[in-house]
Amino acid sequence: MTQPIQTVLFDLDGTLLDTAPDLALALNILLVEHQHQPLPLAKIRPWVSLGTTMLIKKGFNLGETESSIDTLRQRFLTIYREHLADQTSLFPGMEEVLTTLESKQIQWGVVTNKAARLTDPLLQQLGLAKRSICNISGDTLAQCKPHPAPLLHACQLARSIPEQCIYIGDASRDIEAGHRAGMRTLIALYGYIEDHETPAQWGATGMLNQPLDLLSWVNEVKI
Repeated sequence: MTQPIQTVLFDLDGTLLDTAPDLALALNILLVEHQHQPLPLAKIRPWVSLGTTMLIKKGFNLGETESSIDTLRQRFLTIYREHLADQTSLFPGMEEVLTTLESKQIQWGVVTNKAARLTDPLLQQLGLAKRSICNISGDTLAQCKPHPAPLLHACQLARSIPEQCIYIGDASRDIEAGHRAGMRTLIALYGYIEDHETPAQWGATGMLNQPLDLLSWVNEVKI
């Protein structure tokens, strides 16, 4: 028999929060510092879920072994920390989703590969840190997604078993991590997915075109 959902877990960038504007700002400041032309947000946006290193590689059109990547990455993180929540916000409809989950006494939490030194202050600045049952970052444990350990750790903190949790993300590694943890999974199609990606082939339990779609899953007890 399918377990009722007690805990909803969200990836951060591209799922819970629209962080692309501030990440794009940081990348463009870095590009200008190095005499490169800034890039439009629409071009940078799909890169955000790939992580900082790939964001820089794509922005600067660098190869895999470029020695300058680490220096650029450190400078990027310094800039980004100064602009963490300038324009970052919950995706449209997400506040209603969170409020509805809370009203139904369904816990929600965050499991991201973003480092804690970025995740924690960002959630605090947006007033979300105390509302979530857990905030698991990419360096909370020795492993990060697609390893299932962060999701299983979130289960422990939420006092839920995996069958009582569902994980929502916008990257294939999110769905893989959810599967490996024994959870149901939903893909945030509104997130940072590149045109060449094929989320329909990731094997998720379902897909969300917008955050509010999650409420129909909850209301219809599909999860």
